[in-house]
Formats: sequence, C-alpha cells, structure tokens
Amino acid sequence: MTHRQAGFSLLELLVALFVIVLVTSLVTLNVGSGGRDIELEAQARDLAGVAAYALDEAQLLGVDYGLLLEQRDDDGETVFGWRWLERRPEGWREPASGKEVFAPGQLPPEVELQLELEDVPLDSLYLAPAGEEQTPQVVFYASGETAPGAMDLRRRDNGELLWRIEWDLLGRFEVLRRGEPEELP
Repeated sequence: MTHRQAGFSLLELLVALFVIVLVTSLVTLNVGSGGRDIELEAQARDLAGVAAYALDEAQLLGVDYGLLLEQRDDDGETVFGWRWLERRPEGWREPASGKEVFAPGQLPPEVELQLELEDVPLDSLYLAPAGEEQTPQVVFYASGETAPGAMDLRRRDNGELLWRIEWDLLGRFEVLRRGEPEELP
C-alpha cells in the first residue's frame, strides 16, 4: 500500500499566493484612492472653516483678511494653492498672528481650482502665479462682510466637480460634495 502525504503541491501554493497578492493589491488600490478623496474633503472643509474664522477675526480685530488663490509650478506640474493675507498700512502681508491657522495650502496635482465671485467677470479672476505680489481675490472685511462666491475643486483630467465651497455676503460657508447639498436621512 502506498501512502500519499497530505499537503499542498507547489502549484497549489503558488496559485493561493497569487490570489492573496491580487486581492491585497485591489484592496490597497481602493483604500488609496479613498484616502485621497478623504484628504481632499478635509482640505475643502478646512479651507471653509479657516475662511469663516478669518471673517470672525476680521470683525473682532478690525482688520481685513484676504485669501489669495495661486497657481504654483511643482516640478514642472501646475498645482493650485492658497495663502492667507492681512491688510496692513504697507499693503497685504502674511498674518501677524495665527500662523498655524492661516497656514498656506496646496491641492493635489490632479485637482484644479476655479473661483466665482458675484458681480465679478470670470476673466478677471485669474489665479496669481506664486511669488507674484497680488491682492487677494476673496477679502473678509472688518465690517463682517465678504463678496458672495464659490470655489470649485475639479478633477483636472475630465473636469468632474468633486467639491464646491459656497458662501454668502455674511460669510456663511457651505461645503458641497459634487456641488449638491447633503441629503438628510
């Protein structure tokens, strides 16, 4: 009588290993793209939150704050970013206080930013090249007002709207996934 040893053949082990690697890579790919979506949502919500804070600070301190949207060259690739400024007698400068709150930001390279302001022609809303001295496009006045508008965060390759940040004259901000209000359960 011949006894066959119980166990797996080398071929069966290789197939099982291949399936495990394939499933792991698919899960990692899905989690990785989900992580980028979560990061972009966090950036949109943070930008809206800091803008609301800037408007509150402007009223409290009697100082105008501004949001300067820029295009930057990052290793030959155009990326969109922003800086916060404060109006001083010598012009727009970095904020004197709250540097950790008013930190500059940058979107991922695959995302572009578009700005709309009420009563301002779209062609005059160009985004400043980085390093160039500019007046901020969005100003939060010490009077508690700002020009109503919106910012769209779009996928660069196909123009798909990912996030929209809208605000009104009194600086009430709303962050909308794909430009639509969230449905309440």
